[in-house]
Amino acid sequence: MELGATKAEVERRWGRAYGVCRGCAAETWYFNYFAFTPRGAGVELRNGRVAAVFTIYQPLSWRTTRGVALGDSVVRITSVYGALVRSQCGGYAVLVLPGRRATTAFYIVGDEIWAFGLLRPGLPLCR
Repeated sequence: MELGATKAEVERRWGRAYGVCRGCAAETWYFNYFAFTPRGAGVELRNGRVAAVFTIYQPLSWRTTRGVALGDSVVRITSVYGALVRSQCGGYAVLVLPGRRATTAFYIVGDEIWAFGLLRPGLPLCR
C-alpha cells in the first residue's frame, strides 16, 4: 500500500474485510490474514488518505526491498542500512530510517525485527 492512497484505493487493493480501531488517535484500519488473529497489516488514515502503513504481529515473508525480513536481528538492519536512530516505545524500540517523503520504522522486540512501518515524516513512531 502506498502513502497517500485514498480509502477507496485501500479497499480496492486489500478489500473491505478490515477492523476499525476504536481507541486510536487517527482513523486506523486493521487487515488480518484470518478473522480474529493478530497477523496482518494496518493503515492509518489522515484526511481520507494513507498516512502510515505497518505490519501487525510478524506476518510471514515480509521483507524490505533490500532483503531485511521480519524476524531478522537488529544486527541485520545495521549491516544493511547502517546505524539508525533508536527510540523507545514502552515495551519495544523503533529504529528509524528517515526519508524526504517517508520515514521507515523497524519495530524491535528484544533483538528481533517484530514489525515494519512506513509513515509520513512527523507522525508518531509508537503504534
